[in-house]
Amino acid sequence: MRSNSAVLLRMRMSAHKYPKYLIKRSTIISFLKMAATSLEIDGSVMEGGGQILRVSAALSCIHGASIKINKIRAGRSTPGLRPQHLSGLELLRDMTGGNLEGAMVGSTEITLTPGKIKGGNHIADTHTAGSVGLLLQVSLPCALFAAGPSELCLKGGTNAEMAPQIDYTLKVFKPIMEKFGVHFDCDLKMRGYYPKGGGEVVVKTYPVKELSPISMAERGNITKIYGRAFVAGVLPFKLAKDMSTAAVRTIRKEIKDLYINIQALQEKDKACGNGNGIIIIAESSTGCIFAGSALGKKGVYADKVGMEAAEMLLRNIRHNGCVDEFLQDQLIMFMALAQGTSRIRTGPVTLHTQTAIHVAEQLTKAKFVVTKAEDEHSTSDTYIIECQGAGVTNSNF
Repeated sequence: MRSNSAVLLRMRMSAHKYPKYLIKRSTIISFLKMAATSLEIDGSVMEGGGQILRVSAALSCIHGASIKINKIRAGRSTPGLRPQHLSGLELLRDMTGGNLEGAMVGSTEITLTPGKIKGGNHIADTHTAGSVGLLLQVSLPCALFAAGPSELCLKGGTNAEMAPQIDYTLKVFKPIMEKFGVHFDCDLKMRGYYPKGGGEVVVKTYPVKELSPISMAERGNITKIYGRAFVAGVLPFKLAKDMSTAAVRTIRKEIKDLYINIQALQEKDKACGNGNGIIIIAESSTGCIFAGSALGKKGVYADKVGMEAAEMLLRNIRHNGCVDEFLQDQLIMFMALAQGTSRIRTGPVTLHTQTAIHVAEQLTKAKFVVTKAEDEHSTSDTYIIECQGAGVTNSNF
């Protein structure tokens, strides 16, 4: 790639050689500013999936910088954009009044040139069971730095594999976001399941001047465990009861002194299609929130689904960290944008988290340090993630 000075010299020589096409100094300056804020990301590194796309695209919009992302989802069995990734990119384009090139299902390279982040109403529809939770992951950071409030209508799957269930977003992600000073309302209009989707949530967001740093370094004691086991469509209610019973039985083997309330529910009016699943929440005395979840599959007994969710929850509280493995990577971008130093206590640092840190350090001035926790409450799997945030501010305030 040519240096900016080489390009400037070439432009000046062209102006001298061809006075008819004289290039103004202001044009040269504009070009250099554009060149200085043009970014390129390799989508195949580390986790090699959709997360690199979401984090890098969102950060480029917040910084107002054009970004080219290549080798998209190269680490997946079906590389390139899937419908939910395309919908997320189109949502960012609409929120910023920007330009999106090369974006279609299957694309492995796109260029996003954002404009100024606007408030207002926006719709994103995957037309599949693609996760609405992942649509929120890519759009929420941008909405926080908008000129005004936003209303995002997100359509697709609310309870989908390989993505946070909408219940996780509401019960775990949302309250922890408030520690950053982030407030949003989420109205669940319709649940949607694989393969048809058809779910819909309406999210109202409010811009901030800057994000506050967070400190989640002491877990405390687990004080509450609760959840919901659900069936929808033609599936029998007995499946919900079997999932709940199996989950409670599994948790009781390790945690004997807490009342565990996992409600069995039949989704009727607000559900599109057939589906079943379970999510179990645990809260601690210091305000930490953890979850384990699972979705039913054809040929898998309901009690196995309940046991899977319970074992996931137990795995995420054994390490005595303050966040579970799914919240861990979702916090990285907000820590990077915040003003000041954030600290979170975690279990094993996931590849998704390592990838988010890698991208955030490339695209912001944030600096992360990951160390082994060595206090009396730590285990061999307890870590501290510390970040000196970039202190990004909303120019609209």
